[in-house]
Amino acid sequence: MSSLIHDAGYCFLMTLRRMLPLGSRHNVLPDAHNVRQRIRRLRRTSMNLESIFHALTGVWAIGEVVIALITTTGWRQGKVRDRGTQIILWIVIIASFKADEWMHAYLQVDMPGSHSWLPPIALWTLVIGLGIRAAAIVTLGRAFSANVALRAGQTLNRGGLYSVVRHPSYLGLEIVFLAFALHSRTWACLAVVLIPPTLAVLYRIHVEESALRLAFGADYEDYSRCTKRLIPGIY
Repeated sequence: MSSLIHDAGYCFLMTLRRMLPLGSRHNVLPDAHNVRQRIRRLRRTSMNLESIFHALTGVWAIGEVVIALITTTGWRQGKVRDRGTQIILWIVIIASFKADEWMHAYLQVDMPGSHSWLPPIALWTLVIGLGIRAAAIVTLGRAFSANVALRAGQTLNRGGLYSVVRHPSYLGLEIVFLAFALHSRTWACLAVVLIPPTLAVLYRIHVEESALRLAFGADYEDYSRCTKRLIPGIY
């Protein structure tokens, strides 16, 4: 798309140059040169942002696989109350991202700022989401589990990000989904990337909270009354 913009802008300026009197053509040439330079800088910036976004995508994907391999709780390690949410979440995320990839072959970008301010916003959104998710996982430490499970001696953590929302790791994950939705720059792809995974996360939260209420009883009820579930101050 950036190459098309470059070619169209250059052709327009050259056509304008031919239409002007000979004495006025030299005034157009600096403008044409400046426009071409700006287009080249825009293309380089866009390529750099895209490279960084794809690199962070790889870091996130590898990180999630490693987390699943290391932290998944087995039946002998604790009380597993997952109800299949781990598998459901993985299937929905992969299916949504594959659908987004397929749709991009047929749909044109149609979101505002698709060629200007939207790509850097998507990148920073991804950075924030990854940071929140990583911080939440580190805060729980050994108590974190990739599947819904309770380990022996586990206590209710209400510090750090868990004092802001009850499920900060899922908040980070939702922000990651939002980053990919914005990066798609297409409304239809945004819906595909954001809505199904969010529904899977909400089901996961429902299952997890049921397990936490059984484990911590009144303490978790008190925690629920003073701390929102996923979005600070809202939900």
